[in-house]
Amino acid sequence: MQRIEASPGADLARSVQSPSGADDTLRLPADPTVPLEDEPTISDVGRPVVVLADATTKLERRIIEAWVERQPETASVTDVIAIRPSRRRNLNQRTDPRLHARLDRGDDPWVVPARIAWLPNERNGRRSVSLVDILKLGDPRDPDPVREHVILSKFAHRVRIVTGAGASATELHAAHDASVEASTFNDFVSRRAHRALERAERHLRGNRYKVPKFLHEEILNRSEFRDGVMQLASEIGLPPELALSRSRYYLREIAASHKPFMIDLLANFIHWVYSQGYGEIRYDSDQLAQIAQLGQQYPVAFLPSHRSNLDRLTLQFLLWENDMPPNHTAAGINMNFFPVGPLIRNTGAFFIRRSFKDNELYKYVLRSYLDYLVENRFPLEWYTEGGRSRSGKLLPPKMGMISWVSDSIMRNKAEDMYLIPTSIAYDQIMDVSDYSTEATGGAKDKETASWAVAKIMSLRARYGNIHVRFAEPVSIRKELGGDGIDEDHLDLRKLAFEVMYRISQVTPITPTAVVSIAILAARGRAVDASQLTDAAQRVTRAIARSDLPTTETIRFGDESVTREIIQQLSEHGSLTVDPQSTTQTYHLTPKQAIEAAYYRNTVVHFFVPGAIAEIALLHSDPTAGVEGFWAEVDHLRDLLKFEFFFADKTRFRHDIIDEMDSIDLNWRTRMSEDREALLVESDLLRAHWALLPFLEAYLIVATQLATHAYEGDRKQFVADCLQTGTEWLAAGGVSADESVAKPLFGSALDLAINRGIPDGTDEDRQAFADAVADIVAVARRIGSLAEGAGRLT
Repeated sequence: MQRIEASPGADLARSVQSPSGADDTLRLPADPTVPLEDEPTISDVGRPVVVLADATTKLERRIIEAWVERQPETASVTDVIAIRPSRRRNLNQRTDPRLHARLDRGDDPWVVPARIAWLPNERNGRRSVSLVDILKLGDPRDPDPVREHVILSKFAHRVRIVTGAGASATELHAAHDASVEASTFNDFVSRRAHRALERAERHLRGNRYKVPKFLHEEILNRSEFRDGVMQLASEIGLPPELALSRSRYYLREIAASHKPFMIDLLANFIHWVYSQGYGEIRYDSDQLAQIAQLGQQYPVAFLPSHRSNLDRLTLQFLLWENDMPPNHTAAGINMNFFPVGPLIRNTGAFFIRRSFKDNELYKYVLRSYLDYLVENRFPLEWYTEGGRSRSGKLLPPKMGMISWVSDSIMRNKAEDMYLIPTSIAYDQIMDVSDYSTEATGGAKDKETASWAVAKIMSLRARYGNIHVRFAEPVSIRKELGGDGIDEDHLDLRKLAFEVMYRISQVTPITPTAVVSIAILAARGRAVDASQLTDAAQRVTRAIARSDLPTTETIRFGDESVTREIIQQLSEHGSLTVDPQSTTQTYHLTPKQAIEAAYYRNTVVHFFVPGAIAEIALLHSDPTAGVEGFWAEVDHLRDLLKFEFFFADKTRFRHDIIDEMDSIDLNWRTRMSEDREALLVESDLLRAHWALLPFLEAYLIVATQLATHAYEGDRKQFVADCLQTGTEWLAAGGVSADESVAKPLFGSALDLAINRGIPDGTDEDRQAFADAVADIVAVARRIGSLAEGAGRLT
């Protein structure tokens, strides 16, 4: 057997024998000739076999050579050729230049790549790195030469030989000729060998380490990529070499660089972090298994709700725990600060600039990066709301990422791609106090290293559990069908809204949200546990009647459950216990009302159809009958379209019918009777807590537009609304404290702009304000009906 070594200058570039024939090999403390566990055998393929040795050190090379010597004669191994090592890559280590000549000799050999896999210790049935390994000289999967000898000598069961799928020399030449890579034959064969070995090694290590190892080389060496850069350079007047240099820089700035060692360490760290404040992460393992199977056939992208800084960590740990590939997660460039930036880049985050509209080269590099991930079925993750929700509701989707990956599918970079709508819910949210501060005009904390430490320290309290739910995946190809899409494409917007709607429908209702609904329904009044329990029971009956998702079986059979949740909210400063009352009562300060509203808003969408039906019943023209009722329902749906993700009109109408049927199956024939009496028969009245806070915020915005010209300065306008709302609140002109909040003013302004109100006449603006005021009056009347009946809800 002939041994062809690595090129001169490399660590492996030492002859096994000196020119004189004497043994020139270092005396190794470990014996590389000892057979290892589960050694693969090279089959008889009826032709010569060439082994490509992916070896970083002398010891690895000796182990591979000894393994080859143990192969049966029928294997017909004629050569062992060193290729550029995939581990601890060095520019001086190249594939042996004689590889091409050997494969062109005319005997069409079968080529088999081989490498050494170093495994961590097995802990609890899993071979992964723990925080303890930081103190043990680094990554056990990538030991230095000294540590290699120690492992082989004392822990040989942690050393394995891995072989990748083979191919004939003829097949390799044909593949190189058809390749889009602008690379030499030797480099092409080496990269193909590395990919084959990565796939084979995943069977040993697990899918949680499926990461692109040679991303930069593979993208930058594509002839399609280089041609595109050259064309852009010509169009924008850049020298070709400068354009290539900038494209390399942009790719380094953007791309994630997963490191298995860091993936394991971060998973251990995440478990430690979330367990400081949360009990466990609850999810359906069968759902995850189905997603994992889908991800083997198509690229997938997780699109989670975004309510906490723990969202990404939660999903990352969950995937790691279930041996699923780590996601490539889109992150804003503002998160690329030391030490957070390097850490999350090494565990899957890729960074996108906030603004790059006029930088065509940057856009091209980003698109090429996403194309690569889609083509190779690496899972993606992004937060389509753009940032954390400060109100608790789902935010309107940002179209950037969904537009780019959809464009990749339309350009046939993959047959299809599935979007995974994901809800991440919390019994209590660690960030809610910050959100209430921001909602009332306070500054957002700057994200720095000290900020990250403070966030971790804030977890030293009880927050309950974390709940992750997955909705039915959405097929991009099925939803879009055609091609030629952009961010303003109607079908693309429908796709994004469908994802958000599905997230909303699987978001589970928590006991905290139910109690928050109950105390907000009091509209500032102090209430006792008995009143809160009655309101909570009415809400839970509606939940059961509509079979809504919950984090657990929610029961408020007596006051003990209510008091337990009250105690948790009180511990976090989210509720005030009245010390002077003879019967213990509770109330909310304006800031606490916004915190309670956050929990309510996470699930309020489930109760909005019923609230719309209540307002439509009292606000529609009695003489118009059922038709007038439906006209008012459509009007309210349109008024709130920037606030909630509604089902399509057919499904939405069915929801309204279900709500009205729950009051009285004969509601249509009773339209001509006393409608208030009909409404009070409902077990749950909801307009005064589900919609009134939003409608009052809309009234503040509408009034501000009617009395002050909108000059296009959104930030100043919202600040003015905040001041007006605070004045109204002090004067009793607003019944819900949580109505005076910046996120609600923003949605109301979006609606007004969509309707052209700011640019309309004075009469148009006043008419809009009057119309909103009428609806607000009806929602308040429904609250009065509940109060008159001795109820909160």
